[in-house]
Amino acid sequence: MHLSKNKPVSYILNIETSTKNCSVSLSKNGNTIALKELNNGNYSHAEKLHVFIDSVLKEAGVKMQQLDAIAISKGPGSFTGLRIGVSSAKGLCFALDIPLISIDTLQSLALQITTEDGYVIPMLDARRMEVYSNVYNKDNKQIREIEAQILDETSFQNYLEKKPVYFIGDGVPKTKELISHPNAFFIDDKLPSANEMGMLAFQKFQQNDFENTAYFEPFYLKDFVANKKK
Repeated sequence: MHLSKNKPVSYILNIETSTKNCSVSLSKNGNTIALKELNNGNYSHAEKLHVFIDSVLKEAGVKMQQLDAIAISKGPGSFTGLRIGVSSAKGLCFALDIPLISIDTLQSLALQITTEDGYVIPMLDARRMEVYSNVYNKDNKQIREIEAQILDETSFQNYLEKKPVYFIGDGVPKTKELISHPNAFFIDDKLPSANEMGMLAFQKFQQNDFENTAYFEPFYLKDFVANKKK
């Protein structure tokens, strides 16, 4: 495998398939130079992913052989969506003999919000009143472990009592139904996108922070909440 960390220009193909948004971007030294994505309410990844990959490369005038790494959104999210994305990323890495980089889905989602103060809580819809969530500070630093949690009126109160809290992701609609607080701000209609993956992927690329392509698996985050006995 060739590692080109010291190249003046590094191209990374970023793939995001953890939700219904099929998203692909090409980044140059961490900056997005081409983006193609579709959220039509269905999981269209199997049909669209490779079409989008070809599209971003053509738009940027970059050949497949010029890629230095493939970055994949590792989850949590849809089992089927994640598997499609990871399988495609692995195939490209093996074919091109380049490294695989994994990006935390919730961290890249949190990057869609810029705030001078407060917390960003990216959340993905699980089932019923459950979400997968994480908590980041204004510098995109994780300050709480990722959780699969059942929402109620007291969720995230320890953060809401301190600073503004910005909720983002497809878990927002159910959260708005329960949480009412002057420090709560809800960002609607946002899903993880490959657009925010480039910077995170380039940071890992510079650090040679790569996955074992053969053995890498998506991060599904199993449901840790045990059902009560009837």
